[in-house]
Amino acid sequence: MNTPAVIRPVTAAYHGTYPVFGDDLVADPGAVVLGRATIGARARLGAWSVLRADGHDVRLGNDVFIGARSTVHIAHDEYPAIVGDHVSAGTNTVIHACTVGDDCAFEDNVVILDGAEVASGAVLTAGSIVFPRNQLDGGWIYAGLPAKPVRELAPGERDAFHDRIRSAAGDGEDRGDGDAADIFFLAPTARVRGGVEAGPDVSIWYGCLLDAGSGRISVGHDTNIQDNSVLLRRERDVSIGARVTIGHNVTLTDSDVADDSLIGIGAVLAPGTMVEEDVLVAAGAETEPGQRLTAGQVWAGRPARPLAPLDDAKRAMMTETIPTYRGYAGEFRSAAHG
Repeated sequence: MNTPAVIRPVTAAYHGTYPVFGDDLVADPGAVVLGRATIGARARLGAWSVLRADGHDVRLGNDVFIGARSTVHIAHDEYPAIVGDHVSAGTNTVIHACTVGDDCAFEDNVVILDGAEVASGAVLTAGSIVFPRNQLDGGWIYAGLPAKPVRELAPGERDAFHDRIRSAAGDGEDRGDGDAADIFFLAPTARVRGGVEAGPDVSIWYGCLLDAGSGRISVGHDTNIQDNSVLLRRERDVSIGARVTIGHNVTLTDSDVADDSLIGIGAVLAPGTMVEEDVLVAAGAETEPGQRLTAGQVWAGRPARPLAPLDDAKRAMMTETIPTYRGYAGEFRSAAHG
């Protein structure tokens, strides 16, 4: 395993509650633990990892390894995130409002969604997506979108997964120096470079990178860009509309997102993607270069394809996210300035 660089993460309280840590915690640069989090002994938190317990609990057992740029988060007032003992999560993985048993191993770019239950001893290969409220049995290797069983684990194979995940731990990409910018909430470990312009009540969360290069990234009012998302301007300017949610660990390059849309956790928007207004891009979806995602639809898959019309229940969820994140941002902003 690589030698750790830092022994304590960045911390902040949520509604006056600070995280609680067990013995022998090790954190790499940029790691963050917030709010109602309880971390067991011998935890290792990779660079720019985010454990955010606002609105519910995050509980990690003993000997848990969270890789670089990975995120552990909750669903406000609905689901905690509970992780057992001796769990290994690779780079850019999201454990969101779910329950994970002991001795599980997750490779890079895995997403586990709200209400899912992963039983002890399960292995998820790189890029797997566990859909909301799905239940995975232990002792199996899972892969795909959605994650499905591939085969039972051979004796000793799970230990090999743990060893590979932990030995590959990097320090994450260099986030560089931050620019304060005129942003309502710019998390202390978020970084913006170049011409990033933001409207009122924009929040850019922990571990995010917005790099405008020689051009411009514009973000409309009441938009939230959640933890560990990366927005890059390389060949053309990037425009994010008003009342947009960019979920955790999204990668977006040279793309536009119109008003009132939501980009789900772990989605990848390829260069030239245009997301029209009133669109939900499902978790883990990946677009093709130059693809246009038409209004009023749920888009999902790899490559992304229209799945169904956007119904009232999904629109309500998208709308409710905006004031929830405005409240989170106000709380952490007040704590930072208090």
